[in-house]
Amino acid sequence: MNTTSTPSLLSVAGLRKVYRTRHGAIKALDGVSFDVAPGETLALVGESGCGKSTLVSTLLGLASFDAGTIAIDGNTTTAHSNWTKMPPRRDVSVVFQNPQSSLDPKMKVRSIIGEPLQTVGVRGVTLTDKVTELLGQVGLGPEFLKRYPHQLSGGQQQRVAIARALALEPRMLVLDEPTSALDVSVQAQILKLLKALQARSNVSYLFITHDLGVVDYLADRVAVMYLGRIVETGPVSDVFSDPRHPYTKALLDAVPVIDPTRRRQQAPLDGEVPSPINRPSGCSFSPRCRWATSTCRASEPPICEEKRGREYLCFHPLSRGQIGDLTGSPNEAA
Repeated sequence: MNTTSTPSLLSVAGLRKVYRTRHGAIKALDGVSFDVAPGETLALVGESGCGKSTLVSTLLGLASFDAGTIAIDGNTTTAHSNWTKMPPRRDVSVVFQNPQSSLDPKMKVRSIIGEPLQTVGVRGVTLTDKVTELLGQVGLGPEFLKRYPHQLSGGQQQRVAIARALALEPRMLVLDEPTSALDVSVQAQILKLLKALQARSNVSYLFITHDLGVVDYLADRVAVMYLGRIVETGPVSDVFSDPRHPYTKALLDAVPVIDPTRRRQQAPLDGEVPSPINRPSGCSFSPRCRWATSTCRASEPPICEEKRGREYLCFHPLSRGQIGDLTGSPNEAA
């Protein structure tokens, strides 16, 4: 949900994607909805298998979807659009997790960054000048033009990947775990670079990550995803200080805290993520939730909305009094 009067750059509504297998249907995306405003960073967090990769594929036009709409800067794609014949989306670009696998080892940096520009007719000296300019934007000099990826450090490789993503001046970058393959000091450098680029160009970020520390540093809002659904969204400061959904609380409780006086009383989540083929009835999180009731196990929770753009899917949202209490018995009220 867009919490301001600014029109959304990206608006996703009711997105559904089902994979048919010989074992049954897998609901990878089950009614996903969210907005991203110009210049905003929305972080998407969740465990492996929650549907983040499928969402990225649909946003980039690499995969079809079965229901819902994707609107980018007012241009809407529906489930019935002939997506295989649609032109590439120049307004959205992507930076992948591992630059070693996303950069062609046989191409020099000039060709890697220049490839998107060549698709729109940029050639010769103009191409070299533009690639040099993009390298400068990510903190690399012209001496890198003739280098191959294996001649670069991990941080330099990711800077090249970011420069390539910016080549066609997209209005949004999808950042798919862009720092997880880097060591901590390099991660900090890349995050500072992303902040600086956003301040300069007002580009929007959809930041896919499992690192809540990165979310706290970079993002304006956060969306928590579980088994194909977004179960809680809101401003980062509100969600992190006062989570409403039990799954959000469990993710926050799993973050290591060095200061012993600030450590939360933790109880690990029971069980594992249910199979997407055999989804539980009612709330998908109910088998692992100590506050689940018979209502939760029988019916899907509605979308509950609070002020300041807080939304969550829960019949029994947590209150501040429950935030530090994970030792009580589950609520068995009807």
